[in-house]
Amino acid sequence: MALKVGVLMGGKSAERDVSLRTGEAVYNALRLKGYPCVKIDVDNNVVNRIREEKIELAFLALHGKFGEDGTMQGMLEMLGIPYTGSGVLASAMVMDKITTKKMLLFEGLPTPLFVLVGKKETRLQDLPSIAARITGELGLPLVVKAPTQGSTIGITFVHQERDLIPALELAFQHDPVALIEQFVEGVEITASVLGNDEPVALPLIEIVSATGVYDYEAKYTTGMSSHIIPPRIPEEQQVLIKDLAVRAFKALGCRGLARVDFIVERRGKPYILELNTIPGMTATSLSPDAARAAGIEFPELVEKIIQLALNNN
Repeated sequence: MALKVGVLMGGKSAERDVSLRTGEAVYNALRLKGYPCVKIDVDNNVVNRIREEKIELAFLALHGKFGEDGTMQGMLEMLGIPYTGSGVLASAMVMDKITTKKMLLFEGLPTPLFVLVGKKETRLQDLPSIAARITGELGLPLVVKAPTQGSTIGITFVHQERDLIPALELAFQHDPVALIEQFVEGVEITASVLGNDEPVALPLIEIVSATGVYDYEAKYTTGMSSHIIPPRIPEEQQVLIKDLAVRAFKALGCRGLARVDFIVERRGKPYILELNTIPGMTATSLSPDAARAAGIEFPELVEKIIQLALNNN
């Protein structure tokens, strides 16, 4: 008899709606595969729900804070319930883009140049001076990010110095520190990595947005972006990107399924932008498309993720 699976979805983050869609897709796939399963919308009563439902494995379909950042993983560890995806430490590190970039640099993996600005710092020094210092260090254009948000929430592309101040203010609405990266123009490529101790990169995807920016709308609106498989880059670049993706996956201690996002600049050098330990699993999501290109249909992908969770415990 198959294990009873609880699909943990929803939650309290800004990515709640996407999580509900991921959870629904996973739940339907599990039912198709014959798993006894239940949907659990994560709220302050989640521990009682888990105990009432007597789930034997948690499939984490949560995105953002309080689900993807190690908190839910730690709770499940304390309850003794196996769960899908990365563990507490890897989840916490990858959720914080600043920690991720520091780890990538330590491992000698390519990532765009960046600086950090704390909200407290802006009380000691006026924003125009800070903006001038940042553009002096990194030039223009820039990308300003809220480092613990996903789905491009709190992100701004800055092409003129005067736009940097509102970009910082937006990031500070979400996090006490803003991450400012040098903007690298090029081709967006994503690599989904599947496995535990011996992970493999699935076929790469080139992302083309109808708006020119792969933002929240482009990610989750059907027809707003194209997933090109294989990507329109040389084979040797694809081999290099897959190798970098697996190295990043291992460096951060990921397991199960994770996604590594790249930008390949015009001369062909790939840069790692970020990782995602619980990639979206909706109808428009990248990782299911990559798996399909590898001959793994969505229900099989969901089952593989469960098997990897069980093999890790």
